[in-house]
Amino acid sequence: MSVSTVTLSTRFGAYFAKEDDADNSADTIKASSGTVYTVEINNSNNSANSYIKFYDHASPTVGGGSATVPEMILKCPASTTVTYQFALGIAFATQIKIAGLTAGGTDGTTSPTSNVIVKVIYD
Repeated sequence: MSVSTVTLSTRFGAYFAKEDDADNSADTIKASSGTVYTVEINNSNNSANSYIKFYDHASPTVGGGSATVPEMILKCPASTTVTYQFALGIAFATQIKIAGLTAGGTDGTTSPTSNVIVKVIYD
């Protein structure tokens, strides 16, 4: 799906990105190095847990036997919205990419059944 981006003027993060349907394909939040400060995951349309995987890689392989190891994995329980905040930020040296799956860890290739909305504040 497509990621929309808005410029902010805040102390923690200059940009806001919104992914309307995080799935098993890696979507670009930022196509260069950056720092993530806040992530909101809306999994209210799903009756199962969803996992948002963040990659510090230009073209990660999502899931399967030769999967790229995610920089971080954030869990969102079924039918909820969760916000994660990182006061010092999480740095990404190459790019910031995300994918949404129904399994944690590096395995798993199944997208959530319904849309998972992910909002990210970053520099």
